Amino acid sequence: MEKREPARDIARKLHEASFEELGALEELYRDDSRKQVQDALARADRRHEKEAAERERVEQMYALQEELGGPGLVIGVDEVGRGAIAGPLTVGAVLLPADPKIWGLNDSKQLTPEKREVLAAEIADVAIAIGMAHIPPETIDALGMSACLRRAMAEAIASCGVEPDCVLIDGNPVHVHPKEKTLVKGDARVAAIAAASIVAKVTRDHLMCELAEEYPAYGWDACKGYGSKEHIDAIRKYGLTPYHRASFCSNFVEGTRLF
Repeated sequence: MEKREPARDIARKLHEASFEELGALEELYRDDSRKQVQDALARADRRHEKEAAERERVEQMYALQEELGGPGLVIGVDEVGRGAIAGPLTVGAVLLPADPKIWGLNDSKQLTPEKREVLAAEIADVAIAIGMAHIPPETIDALGMSACLRRAMAEAIASCGVEPDCVLIDGNPVHVHPKEKTLVKGDARVAAIAAASIVAKVTRDHLMCELAEEYPAYGWDACKGYGSKEHIDAIRKYGLTPYHRASFCSNFVEGTRLF
């Protein structure tokens, strides 16, 4: 009689299997009646079902991108840092191929920092083009957010180095490109916009962590320049730095920058 594979080894295989491998393994071990194997199969079934639903969500993001942008070169655009009181406004622009799909794409705000890092690396490997633009605080103070948003988006699109057939932008009309289309909550609905939101967020977060080393009292490594209580308390205690948007901070401190 042929010796059966140990149940613990089967359970480990099922636990470690990729999504692509799970189906064949489940079929292989489905008739094994041992409790440890059946429990592992049940967990594998739930994982496979959850991952299948997640992949269907991402497939729909690519499908909507093609529906809105057509089969040509489609750039997705998104910003991060609009509501911050310190640091730049950052805009990302990404041109993705139809394949390979980047599983897990989503609005960057829906992802953990660790997941954003993983996806940003994958986007960098897969993307046909990536553009980035930063508008510094002093320009935001001088020109206002609307003008700076248009400037940053135009720069990010141009830095992709391609002439797009369509530009898909998260939010409301910006009038920054003749082939622009906008979509509210597009960062959660269109693959290229989600990719742009991720690379913009990761890039700006890294920058704010670097600036936090120069000005550690403000906690930018944690708040990324947004108006957390700790950040506002630090402004009231130490004043403004060159990286603060003075026009955004009038409620917190009076007078000129103290650094």
